[in-house]
Amino acid sequence: MVKPHASWILCLLLCTPALAEQEAVEIGDAERGAILFEDCASCHEVGAGAEDRIGPHLNGIFGRKAAAHDGYPYSDGIQRAGRDGLVWDLRRLDAYIENPKALVSGTRMNFAGYDDPKDRADVLAYLRSFSDNPQNIPEAQPTARPREVELPPETLAIVGDPEYGEYLSSECTGCHQRDGSAQGIPSITQWPAEDFAIAMHAYKRKIRPHPVMQMMASRLSDEEIAALAAYFGALD
Repeated sequence: MVKPHASWILCLLLCTPALAEQEAVEIGDAERGAILFEDCASCHEVGAGAEDRIGPHLNGIFGRKAAAHDGYPYSDGIQRAGRDGLVWDLRRLDAYIENPKALVSGTRMNFAGYDDPKDRADVLAYLRSFSDNPQNIPEAQPTARPREVELPPETLAIVGDPEYGEYLSSECTGCHQRDGSAQGIPSITQWPAEDFAIAMHAYKRKIRPHPVMQMMASRLSDEEIAALAAYFGALD
């Protein structure tokens, strides 16, 4: 008699109705997860009025097929995973936030991962609260943390010249990859222009603590920052 493979048994258990219900209500401590989510909030929003930023918003993430949220420019790696059938259930979300690049090769998500299973369980419990009834998220629920710097509307309204941005980009691409890969340093491709500008001004004001970036940002005008944002934002 052929014995069933252990992974097949695990899959069968995870798909039973009783465990599926347990998955929805007994993940971890959502209140503690809300605090831990601060690690994620510079890229992802969740809650009432959440929008796509550097990463997609995470309302309704549980049960959603990978790369299925319309309007967000997913990496090739996430799109490939979606085509291969990856669905964000508890098991796969847990694996992803433990080590994103181990689960999805080529993802642009620049996060080292949570090693502690309790941290992962608590963050996922928090996110689950925005998936149970995503159309009825209370207005009192928080979205992303406040912006690092408040820029005047006229600064945010500057439309950058991507060709000029490409000319300026040589100093950036000595470290950052044009293809969006993260080889020990964050990707800066396909960022919204507003997020790019805020990040650069945070370095200029020494709110973000990276001395090399502080030095480089201090030399850039608002128009040059907008040009770089337009160039990197348009890269695939």
